Amino acid sequence: MDPWPEPILHVDMDAFFVEVERLRRPDLRGRPVAVGGTSSRSVVASASYEARAYGVSSAMPTAKAMRMCPELVMVPADHSEYGRISGLVFDVFRSFTPAVEGLSVDEAFLDVSGLRRHYPDPVAVAKSMRAEIRSQVGIPASVGIAASKFVAKLASAAAKPDGLRLVRTADQVEFIHSLPLGALWGVGPATMAALARFGIATVAELAATDPVVLAKAVGAGLSKHLLDLAHGRDPRAVETESAAKSISAEETFERDLTDTARMESVLRSQADRVAERVRRAGLSARTVTLKVRFADFQTVTRSETLPVATSNDLEIYRAGLRLLERALDGRPVRLLGLGCSGFDSEGGSPTLNLDARARRVELDQAVDAIRARFGTETIGPANRPDRQK
Repeated sequence: MDPWPEPILHVDMDAFFVEVERLRRPDLRGRPVAVGGTSSRSVVASASYEARAYGVSSAMPTAKAMRMCPELVMVPADHSEYGRISGLVFDVFRSFTPAVEGLSVDEAFLDVSGLRRHYPDPVAVAKSMRAEIRSQVGIPASVGIAASKFVAKLASAAAKPDGLRLVRTADQVEFIHSLPLGALWGVGPATMAALARFGIATVAELAATDPVVLAKAVGAGLSKHLLDLAHGRDPRAVETESAAKSISAEETFERDLTDTARMESVLRSQADRVAERVRRAGLSARTVTLKVRFADFQTVTRSETLPVATSNDLEIYRAGLRLLERALDGRPVRLLGLGCSGFDSEGGSPTLNLDARARRVELDQAVDAIRARFGTETIGPANRPDRQK
């Protein structure tokens, strides 16, 4: 059978935290709702579309959200329940295809090319999947369909809320050029300002810009990346964790970091997340890689090959600290990422201190069991950023 030209789905739950709360409290339906804290320092974690109509958005201070929408209903976050519902959603994904690449608790890429004998086209797959999520879990999902991961993600954003959007390969460049510059991965306020100084205000204008000029505006590395996206070039395949060449986590900061202690805290959280995913895939890793993007958008990577393959978060974190010390040069940091590669099957090689390694494995297994039963946020490193006062 001929392959489908647009086999990639990006599935994204709509206002996920809010919709999970509405499962327990139907009285919240149709009302402006936000999940988050109520203290003076709290922020909105998720906002319903009714609240977004007032300008309320995630990461907004709660006090500001309440001023913008006096009728806003604030609900405290319950990450244990969100983790449980996320598991149900991903069970639906995997009932269609094993080619699932999770991005967060509420979104994933799926390659549905293997379903050609069961469905007439990927649109039929997406419709069936959305109906299954609604039936089994009770929450809405938006789906984007395209030939690449980048365009599929843009399509799901265009489909929101609770919709479906197919971007055909022949139409993808026109679709991308119709979007604002901020839709391109890597274009934040600073990049937008740099492009504006060269008269570039739209994706179409960026795509038509001479590469030499664009490199002067944002640097050679970022300019190539943006031109590829503006022309719809994204060759990345959907990778399941068990088949992935690397497993990583990264974070772009709203404000550049200069505090090394804060960076170390971020790495601690990332090491915890990466290690859990490595263990879930039944793997252990020999190589730890640190990615640092500075405020001037220069990106550096540093890697370390461990003497023994590991899936332990503390060992990954300690390697990350050593790499961080090598990478920092006094410049503010815009992005930090930590990843693992060079995978072996779970267990790794023996070390001289077998008792210590056995205790770490037992601890990891206990942590995984607690998270599986009570949710991913119930236990974690003591100095994770989201656990600090």
